[in-house]
Amino acid sequence: MRKSRLVLALDVYDRVKALEIAECTADYLWAIKVNWPLIIGSGLRIITELKQVTGLPIIADLKLADIPNTNRLIASKVFEAGADYIIAHGFVGRDSVEAVMGLGKTIIVVEMSHPGAKEFIQPVVDRLIELANELEPFGVIAPATRPERVSYIRSKLDEGIKILTPGVGAQGGKARDAVKAGADYVIVGRSIYGSDNPREAARRLHEEISEVV
Repeated sequence: MRKSRLVLALDVYDRVKALEIAECTADYLWAIKVNWPLIIGSGLRIITELKQVTGLPIIADLKLADIPNTNRLIASKVFEAGADYIIAHGFVGRDSVEAVMGLGKTIIVVEMSHPGAKEFIQPVVDRLIELANELEPFGVIAPATRPERVSYIRSKLDEGIKILTPGVGAQGGKARDAVKAGADYVIVGRSIYGSDNPREAARRLHEEISEVV
């Protein structure tokens, strides 16, 4: 595992652009996160190609939130394509999360980074943390846009479970603040892939995180 704690959220459609950005930033990343935009635009094979080009772990951010059988069917194909981790929602219940965990390493969403997360997800965050502590996934998602929430989640979460924080950059969160609050990994998208120089943007963020760590 690399020393970096930076995860690139590669939310672009174009396959060639995605591979170019991944290759030029790989030296400063721990992992690459792919979401529906890239999978829809480039096909599931993009997971395999990104692993071949960079040698980095791939996080499939599908936010799976369906019945156990559907979650299982989707996760099976995604892990088969080479994903190392899959992100799943916890609010659908233990059985749906366990269906994914039975196939590979899983990251559970306990709180999202956008303002709307305060409406329905944040009020049940304690239950979602309890679920994570019981199931022991690789990690959970917590919002870099609200470092105080990262601190709260870290205080309730079992030590061995990692915290990954999206929302840095375009959404207003700061990498330094997220790590100080207890994040293990920082997820950044537009501030890197939308930059005129993605490699330099990734380098600056990597150094910012390293200074705190």
